[in-house]
Amino acid sequence: MKTPAQPELSRRQLLRTGLTATAAAFLTSGLDLSFPSLARAQSKLTPDAALAELMAGNKRFTSGKMTAYEHDLVILKQHTEEKQEPFAAVLSCADSRVPVELVFDQTIGHIFVTRVAGNMITPEIIGSLEYGAVVLGTKVILVMGHANCGAVKATMQGKEVPGQISSLFPHIQPGVDQGGHDLEAATKANAVIQAKLLRESSPVIAGMVKAGTVKVTAGYYDLGTGAVTLLQ
Repeated sequence: MKTPAQPELSRRQLLRTGLTATAAAFLTSGLDLSFPSLARAQSKLTPDAALAELMAGNKRFTSGKMTAYEHDLVILKQHTEEKQEPFAAVLSCADSRVPVELVFDQTIGHIFVTRVAGNMITPEIIGSLEYGAVVLGTKVILVMGHANCGAVKATMQGKEVPGQISSLFPHIQPGVDQGGHDLEAATKANAVIQAKLLRESSPVIAGMVKAGTVKVTAGYYDLGTGAVTLLQ
């Protein structure tokens, strides 16, 4: 049975009160939450340069001039099992048609990927992205929706579904409310809303955004053309 949509306020409270062991550890350890020295700047890219590199990779992907595979063996020989140094993080839908590394023509260890149906923000996703930013040094976080998203479509239909599938609906409903019966508009609105929710619900991410060490934005992946469009 469809779960009733939760008020936005209660959802924000849930995210704030359920904030991640990562943030809790920082708060209780007395570390400076302004973050200019806390994050391990493994990538020397600026947030804008990191986003530009993602989009350049997507251009190579759509033009059929991919280069990432040429680097795979080199990366493996450098023993990535011992470390990772991603320059970007992507929150993507779990949809099997959205192969994040391929879409951005990036190789092993370059993108810190989190995936969940509807590319929605939850305490667990926040914790993962905080880890990527603070510990691994990612410079940009892209929340990416995609064409013909089944999770958004199911939310729009609001029909009875088996198991716990309906638990997704309250998270995606605000985007549906904005996009109405237009699937593409609702999917894009959902990505923008989730990116905003991440910036506002995580004091860790918010502090890094304010300091200019991390950029959080939203995008939309077209399954047909392979192109990613930035929405913010």
